[in-house]
Amino acid sequence: MSDAETTTRGRLVAITLDEASIEHVSAEVDHERKVAIFDLIEDNSFYPLGHEGEFALKISMVACRLVMEINRPDGVHVVTHIMSLTPFRRLVRDYFQVCETYYQAIKTQTPGQIEAIDMGRRGLHDEGANVLMEKLVGKIAIDLKTARRLFTLVAVLLWRGNTCR
Repeated sequence: MSDAETTTRGRLVAITLDEASIEHVSAEVDHERKVAIFDLIEDNSFYPLGHEGEFALKISMVACRLVMEINRPDGVHVVTHIMSLTPFRRLVRDYFQVCETYYQAIKTQTPGQIEAIDMGRRGLHDEGANVLMEKLVGKIAIDLKTARRLFTLVAVLLWRGNTCR
């Protein structure tokens, strides 16, 4: 299915990240979460197969599994998908190591050094988005931009200190 078809079939209009699933995060990570949610609402392609229209998504972690609860904006339940977080653990660990390096670099490094670090960060972000897309095949059709932003939210759930890491 093309990105254009997916966009016309479904989109997210609300996203919540279960606060009970989030461990204490840094200001930078919290900012990334807020930006990802804002950007997702503004522009996304989200089509739970067999269900067209607008959706509200709640993302949480239950028993060390990612839970994606999809409802209609009026609260009517559509479907819930549960998946293992195992495929994301290494990526998230590496992603946040690079992010921390990036956050420090923007304070002291040259633009060239910052760009090099950011390229690595973007590469890990793309890899995480691709893993997410693979795990959702046959369940939810999403484009790469949507997958990247959703991966940011998955990463927040797995932020260091979380017992499921």
